[in-house]
Order: sequence, then structure tokens, then C-alpha cells
Amino acid sequence: MSDIVVKSNEVKNALKEFIVTNFMFGQDGLNFDNNDSFLERGIIDSTGILELIGYLEDTYAISIEDDELVPENLDSVNAVDAFVRRKLNGEAGANS
Repeated sequence: MSDIVVKSNEVKNALKEFIVTNFMFGQDGLNFDNNDSFLERGIIDSTGILELIGYLEDTYAISIEDDELVPENLDSVNAVDAFVRRKLNGEAGANS
């Protein structure tokens, strides 16, 4: 379990900032919903998912296992937020 503590919307806000800066180049940052699929909306491609994983591991001091690399964990702001919170609470697995 990680020693990092995050506030209510901290993960979502930081994630949206990361996405806008790194994938949308600062444009149209508010034009996607927290439930929008990154891949379906073309916000992040498969290479971008690798960047996202690196960001999450570095920022939240978590380790993301191969079996956790599924859309249920990484394909929207809300999915990533829930996944990071599970990891920080010491829960493992894609559907915990």
C-alpha cells in the first residue's frame, strides 16, 4: 500500500491537466467528460496509454501489472481515478 494520500478530486484534476498538456496540447481541455473513452474519442492512442501508465506510476508511486492494463482501469478519467484509488488502498486486480 502506498503512503500517498489524495484528496477527493485530486486524481481527476491532475489527470485532466496531464491529458490536456500532453495529448491535447493545451487545447479543448474542457471538451471531454470524465466518462468519455480516451480511445474512442481519440484523446489518447495506444502509445499514449504507455505514457499515462508511466505518469501514474511516477506520480502515485504505484506499480501497474500487465493484467491491470485493461480499459476498465485506464480508458476514462473516472476509470483511472477509481483504479488509482484502489491501488493506493492496497487493492489489486482489474475489477477490485
